[in-house]
Amino acid sequence: MEANIYTTQMDAARKGIVTQQIKAVAESERMPLDRLMRLVAEGKAVICANKKHSCLKPEGVGSMLRTKINANIGISRDCKDYDIEMKKVLSAVKLGADAIMDLSSHGNTQPFRRKLIEECPVMVGTVPVYDSVIHYQRDLATLTAQDFIDVVRLHAEDGVDFVTLHCGITRNTIKQIKEHKRKMNIVSRGGSLVFAWMSMTGQENPFYEHFDEILEICEQYDVTVSLGDACRPGCLADATDVCQIEELVRLGELTKRAWSHNVQVMVEGPGHVPLNQIAANMEVQKTLCMGAPFYVLGPLVTDIAPGYDHITAAIGGAVAAANGAAFLCYVTPAEHLALPNLDDVRQGIIASKIAAHAADIAKGIPYAREIDDRMADARRNLDWDKQFECALDPETAKSIRDSRLPEDDHSDTCSMCGKFCAVRSMNKALSGEMIDIL
Repeated sequence: MEANIYTTQMDAARKGIVTQQIKAVAESERMPLDRLMRLVAEGKAVICANKKHSCLKPEGVGSMLRTKINANIGISRDCKDYDIEMKKVLSAVKLGADAIMDLSSHGNTQPFRRKLIEECPVMVGTVPVYDSVIHYQRDLATLTAQDFIDVVRLHAEDGVDFVTLHCGITRNTIKQIKEHKRKMNIVSRGGSLVFAWMSMTGQENPFYEHFDEILEICEQYDVTVSLGDACRPGCLADATDVCQIEELVRLGELTKRAWSHNVQVMVEGPGHVPLNQIAANMEVQKTLCMGAPFYVLGPLVTDIAPGYDHITAAIGGAVAAANGAAFLCYVTPAEHLALPNLDDVRQGIIASKIAAHAADIAKGIPYAREIDDRMADARRNLDWDKQFECALDPETAKSIRDSRLPEDDHSDTCSMCGKFCAVRSMNKALSGEMIDIL
């Protein structure tokens, strides 16, 4: 079919048109094509694929699909080496990230963004409100509503697959934040910028007020809207409060409006949430947003682990994805502390992949446990090479073993147990062999 017969992947699915992207995702997810078409048509799965991102290997995002993970990169005023950021991108893709978000907040962002689109085979997201101040090189209060919308258009034209837009906070949110006395106020960087702009100008949120114009841009290029959670909780004390839930109600309303334009939608979620509240948060989102894919940061299940927040986020992410979240934004050990370096990126991705995979097993993705079963076979057979092949991070696994090999007969033992190895003993016992320990 010619591309001009449909506008977006959602529009194509609603018209019964099988696009190359839908076909590719159905094959990679091992899902019947008609089922995936129905999910995309209903907005319960999205395929973030800007028409101008020609090197993209498409992936689907939805709770019925394999849980996807995103890696944030991007320069800041204090760390402004684009070459290092590109190394992070390549490392993230190699490790299995399904998406890259460019959160650059300094410098000439467009050439780097275009390079990403030209070379990155996974979906690329941005937060246009960050780029507005940088692009125009003007203070926030001097920008107009049209300025913000024009930057959304610029990112769409560059080929960005999804954009985070903080559409859900309004002038009413200013009153709420002042009245409800949050412990951490707003911790979303984009949300704080929109809040500050409204406070300084006295105007309504431009992303909310001009939402229909933005949808026209997104429909033209097939850019997925990721509805940002400006009021996500930044500490456990603020979890599931009035500000968070009121914004989520509005995001549900905006989801319906986007779907009426055939624009694909993801909804972003918390944040810092106690472990016992995560499942309920997922259920509320699924209800208020009609099953639109949920994209969560963590959630972080405690506030006191700086340097280890990739672990607190992985714990929350596993629970969230098992209960319906579709997309996990990685968190690195540098969260709350610094711009992540290459090693932080690596640790953040591996932690998120563990969480996503554990959730896929829990929620019954049909093929999710195949790799675990192959690992069990390799361990039973003491086949180290096959164990490394099954590992999420083969290089690290191999380097740990190789650096601490046992003194004797290291083909079938490790330096933890040596000849006391339970697997070795059982294999020999079951085959009638003598079990030599000393």
